[in-house]
Amino acid sequence: MHPIAIQIGPLTIRWYGLMYVLAFFIGGWLLGKEIRRKGLPLSDEQGWDFLALVYLCGILGARLYYVAFNWSYYAGNPMEIPAIWHGGLAIHGGLIGGALAGWWYVARHRIPFWQLADAGAPSIILGQAFGRWGNFMNGEIHGLPTSMPWGVIFPPDSPAGAQFGQVPLHPAMLYELGLNLLIFALLWSIRKRPFQDGFLFLSYLVLYSIDRSIVSTFRAEDLMIGPVRAPHAVSAVLLLFIGWYMLRTRLWRRPTAPATKGRTPAPAP
Repeated sequence: MHPIAIQIGPLTIRWYGLMYVLAFFIGGWLLGKEIRRKGLPLSDEQGWDFLALVYLCGILGARLYYVAFNWSYYAGNPMEIPAIWHGGLAIHGGLIGGALAGWWYVARHRIPFWQLADAGAPSIILGQAFGRWGNFMNGEIHGLPTSMPWGVIFPPDSPAGAQFGQVPLHPAMLYELGLNLLIFALLWSIRKRPFQDGFLFLSYLVLYSIDRSIVSTFRAEDLMIGPVRAPHAVSAVLLLFIGWYMLRTRLWRRPTAPATKGRTPAPAP
């Protein structure tokens, strides 16, 4: 494994950046298919504009979230704050940044928020899977030491190798990649079922919260809130709130047609 995918003279293409580019274009293609299938009032050009805004704000939110949790380091190394190619993007911050940007866009253009969120849910989790491959090639987001036969020994110049040396570690980033792909497959397979608006996106949040809670138990590096892993705390809050909301609204039920007011007109003779 190596962080550089292609190097031709001064041109260097890193796996981390390449995965984000692939996630953008493949995710955008899938989002466009869903926008057209749902008949949402967005042209192809507007769909790409929407995706670019959400994508950039998601990356910004992910970086700010990560920097805030590691401020003791970045306060003394401010030039490292924009260096996202060194890693350091937190998915929960990305979701916050992307959701705020998406909410602003749909409010401005008067687009149904939940329908567009449902259309984008499979693309989001697929993009996360691409990102985890970049993490693997960087040797970051690594796991704890393990004696399991699939343990990975990372290069000594990677974050994992620098922390643990030549010791087999849980490939935590690959665990999450696999779970992300399973979630994508599930969401993609049920996307055409007649659920109420918002069901698919909220299901994504629930499934990913479970996914991340599992993977975090194997991770050596994680953002912390005191003695508690931040992903566990955030995931618990999301699961409680979204679970309560979905049970209360029964989002998995088929939408009911609005009742007709007044008497039903008699059939024409």
